[in-house]
Amino acid sequence: MDNKIVISKKTGLKGEDGYKTFSIRIKKSTVSELNAIAQATNRYRNEIINLFLETGINNYTIEEN
Repeated sequence: MDNKIVISKKTGLKGEDGYKTFSIRIKKSTVSELNAIAQATNRYRNEIINLFLETGINNYTIEEN
């Protein structure tokens, strides 16, 4: 089973999308990877983060101890 996320290139950038804004702390290496993906797909970094978060939310299992 291939668990990769497919991100299509976007042809134009748009403005504010009205989502909730909040702060998080992430590793510098993660920011670099997000920036590279955003640049390669012509999307905002925020769009990439949302895509990854939505995919994670839709594909998780809570393990019982």
